[in-house]
Amino acid sequence: MLRPQLPRVDALLPYLRRIDASRVYSNQGPLSLEFERRIAAELRIPPGSFVSAASGTAALEAAILATAGAASPQRPLALIPAFTFIATAAAVERCGYTPYLVDAHPATWAIDAEALQQHPKLDEVGVVVPVAPFGRPLNQQAWRAFRDRTSIPVVFDGAASFDVSSGGDFLGEIPLALSFNATKAFATGEGGGIASTDAECIARVRRASNFGFFQTRECRSESLNGKMSEYHAAVGLAELDGWVEKRAALQSVVTRYRDAAAVEGISEQIVAHPDVSLSYVLFSALHNQEAADVEAALQREAIGSRRWYGFGLHNEPHYRNVEHDDLIVTDSFAARVLGIPLAPDLGERAVARILATIGRARST
Repeated sequence: MLRPQLPRVDALLPYLRRIDASRVYSNQGPLSLEFERRIAAELRIPPGSFVSAASGTAALEAAILATAGAASPQRPLALIPAFTFIATAAAVERCGYTPYLVDAHPATWAIDAEALQQHPKLDEVGVVVPVAPFGRPLNQQAWRAFRDRTSIPVVFDGAASFDVSSGGDFLGEIPLALSFNATKAFATGEGGGIASTDAECIARVRRASNFGFFQTRECRSESLNGKMSEYHAAVGLAELDGWVEKRAALQSVVTRYRDAAAVEGISEQIVAHPDVSLSYVLFSALHNQEAADVEAALQREAIGSRRWYGFGLHNEPHYRNVEHDDLIVTDSFAARVLGIPLAPDLGERAVARILATIGRARST
């Protein structure tokens, strides 16, 4: 269903030789620091506004610890969307919080800052983690207003949003956790990072991701070992070297999908860049039965598909008994959103075959 394409050996060799020469392999080495500088430039944020991490989940954990700290008996809850990947809930749990699931807005697929300002559980909430669904940007201004009015810290889970993050009102002082897993358009194999224009927040993030150490050998906060290794930074630097070409290749695949969707008469049901990250092409079924029919048809043709967020966190066995609001919106569309194949080298014939299979399944 997904065929990642990361930098080839020849692109990595110059960076691997630098590792051999420096004999620095981790602990914020020269390659990871260079990677951070180049990512900040790519995101169009000031130098020093990005910290790399071992994974997107580690990035989210470090951002939560740096912004809200670990959960307390007085504020044990983390408000998170039911419509998200498991990593969001896992990260808040690792920081000691109990997830409390809230519904998404039907237009944005994200939780709504204004609606949550009157949430009955706010007195028990220690952090809110809005998710950028499939990379769709969140609004800093709206969430700053929520934070200022409620005094509850906010951390953005923007795992897939690297390629749609620069510009607009997505980046700012509220920390944004990014994933560079191989499933993402921009990838280091495994890795991630945190972006924030708040210098003090970034210093706390760096400390939280490094055993509580920052500029001294003294542990001064709750922490984890969440640093990016020099080897993953090498992959990231090589990925940056070829990012313009890779991004263009993915955009070409999206164009092929849109052209083929028009032929099949399903343009309105294909959700892709710029509506979501270049990490995804989605088919939005009209109802659950259509989604099931399309999924089965693709499987018969040996074409993969995936419900990236499952059927909502409340339907996962581990989270089935977690407290939640009415999840009417999540229940109405979680089952209907299917990820369909994507790769930078996915050709025109393959795309046409995928959408023709979907078109036939819809008409039966």
